[in-house]
Amino acid sequence: MATIRASCPDCGDVELTTADMTVRVCAEDNRGAYAFRCPACAMAVTKSAEPRIVDLLVSSGVALEVWQLPAELHEPRPAGEPFSHDDLLSFHELLADDRWLAELCQDPSS
Repeated sequence: MATIRASCPDCGDVELTTADMTVRVCAEDNRGAYAFRCPACAMAVTKSAEPRIVDLLVSSGVALEVWQLPAELHEPRPAGEPFSHDDLLSFHELLADDRWLAELCQDPSS
């Protein structure tokens, strides 16, 4: 099993095995990163990785996870003005009164 040297922000250089690390690549834009838990302090560490580093780690036996951007990012933005703090306060005041539910549940034909 290959030994990989990586850097923990708190502990500095640490040695890991291929089983200690995971490589993640975004399917849409091919951005890559690797993640591991520091063997010294147990902190979860994630670092960006260029394609050549991703290829090197995967060819060494590190597990590869391919992920997708959330579908919501591809949805069109709603038309109209963004929701403001005043809108939020108005909504809060509306919900403070119990009548809003009764008005919402009213039969529209009456």
